[in-house]
Amino acid sequence: MKTSYSHKALEEKIEALNHVKENYSDAIEESIEILFNAWKDGKWIYIMGNGGSASTATHLASDLAKTICINPADKGLKALALVDNIPMVSATVNDWGWEDLYSSQLSTFYEEGGVGIGISVHGGSGEDVAGNWSQNLLRGLQYIKDSGGKVIALSGFDGGPMAKMADVGIVVEAESTPIVEGLHVVIHHVIVFGLKEKIDEYKKKNNLS
Repeated sequence: MKTSYSHKALEEKIEALNHVKENYSDAIEESIEILFNAWKDGKWIYIMGNGGSASTATHLASDLAKTICINPADKGLKALALVDNIPMVSATVNDWGWEDLYSSQLSTFYEEGGVGIGISVHGGSGEDVAGNWSQNLLRGLQYIKDSGGKVIALSGFDGGPMAKMADVGIVVEAESTPIVEGLHVVIHHVIVFGLKEKIDEYKKKNNLS
């Protein structure tokens, strides 16, 4: 019997996810620890992504601010997806260009001890008619590194320069945009719910409401 497209596609996703499990579980745990310390210290999280990864950035910002909380009065993480303010994004790109989209915002919003999270399929490798991909992410993350902050990178394919510059790099080593984008959301949920569990344990241990 001929293998169906859906069967083959799902097998490829499972293989890629197993590779992440075997090679990047420690990096995911390290990401949880960085975000936990940011939560304890009241630091900001700045999340960047383009295209499909922009929606993942927005989703992750929401989860870090709200989903890690059990009750309405709980403290979430101060998380900001830098793609979300459409008037600011369009004004910045129109006036100053695409490459400065994130670094220019960080010059206003960045606070000491902040954490940057970059989400990119190619991690800054490759190009199209507009030039090299995701250079705005690289500039934004470099801004945070130069300011003394930590950087977490979720990328795919070979990881690209973004994975190399990050303090913690997690790479979905698949040469498929839908596999990479889909598994980035899986990884982001593992991080969020691992963080939620860690915060809950911390509160119980320290008798915090």
